[in-house]
Amino acid sequence: MRIFWKLFLLIGLQCLSFMAIANQVEINAVDYLTQEGSSRVIFNTSSSIIRKVFLLNDPSRLVIDFKNARLKGQLKQPAGNHSHFKKIRSARKNERDLRVVVDLKQTVQQNNFNLAPNKNKGHRFIVDLVNAPENITLIPSINRPPTLNNYPILASKSTTKGLLRQAKEIIIAIDAGHGGIDVGAKGPEGTLEKKVVFAISKKLATLINKTPGMRAVLVRKGDYYIKLRKRMEIARAAKADLFISIHADAFKNADVRGASVFTLSRTGASSEAAHWLANHENSADLVGGVSLDDKDDILASVLLDLSQNATKEASRNVASKVLKHFKSIGKLHKNQVQKAAFAVLKSPDIPSILIETAFISNPLEEQNLLSRNHQAKIANAVFKGVVSYFKEHTPANTMAAKR
Repeated sequence: MRIFWKLFLLIGLQCLSFMAIANQVEINAVDYLTQEGSSRVIFNTSSSIIRKVFLLNDPSRLVIDFKNARLKGQLKQPAGNHSHFKKIRSARKNERDLRVVVDLKQTVQQNNFNLAPNKNKGHRFIVDLVNAPENITLIPSINRPPTLNNYPILASKSTTKGLLRQAKEIIIAIDAGHGGIDVGAKGPEGTLEKKVVFAISKKLATLINKTPGMRAVLVRKGDYYIKLRKRMEIARAAKADLFISIHADAFKNADVRGASVFTLSRTGASSEAAHWLANHENSADLVGGVSLDDKDDILASVLLDLSQNATKEASRNVASKVLKHFKSIGKLHKNQVQKAAFAVLKSPDIPSILIETAFISNPLEEQNLLSRNHQAKIANAVFKGVVSYFKEHTPANTMAAKR
């Protein structure tokens, strides 16, 4: 009888082991994309993956610890003349985890993220590498790029003042909806959307400009009309790290109220991708810092797809943080981030959100929108959401990332 139970237990443990292996994330392939000063490593995976990513010096190495993962086949080696990579290797950490080490030719900074599947590709894990400025200490990053918790955004004396002068501020493009002949929605008492959202936008810009390492750019600086696509172009020309479009909603039922936050829908993203790839003027422009005009159709499509997916993920992230802070100042119209094909959200390489601050068609919310105090509360809620986002996702080439 004891022998039976021992055999039963042994078989059970083997079954559990097989089940654990079956549930592991498979890394199916690795590929590399390169441009001047930066490189991208792309891991094709069977599902979204948990990982710890960090950099080591002497010699320079990129280390990725994949949780509950295994290789399916061999890792493709980088080209011998690659600007960043020497070779890639892997080893089991234990029965369930996998460590991948990329030997590097120079000191770099890294940013990493998962990409969800789309109609053409499955799950992917991305690591972007850029040349690191001299005298910068590289700090490990767990599931996210270096954060403002590691590099405080507050100004402080530093021995790297020269380096900080070379770095850029985090730039927030603030788009006050409508303007000029386009007055937007009207409240029951005749309040114009274009006026109240411009007032809120200016208050938000003031908060951002008071924050060291951040700078606001108003897309429209007065009461005049700007075409929707032109608003996106102004943000891109300013090299914005985030685009925020501010509006006040309206509905035929005056009882409807509350704030909503939107990001770009899949339909809107697909139509914009087709527009970029078909339009020569757009293709000659930069998408995520990469010119598309000298790339073949397939590579241009891949680069645009990667840029769009990373941008959509960032947009969803910042939108959720802004929505969270709106809960403290009033009723939400929708408790979840919404998606729509708004033209101003279509920049493929700038995270973009659209905020419906309230329903101007609701008498109470119309009065709130006219109140300077409530306008300040709205601006502060957006500001807190933006700061919360950039504390976790600090652009590598900014002053905040170098403090």
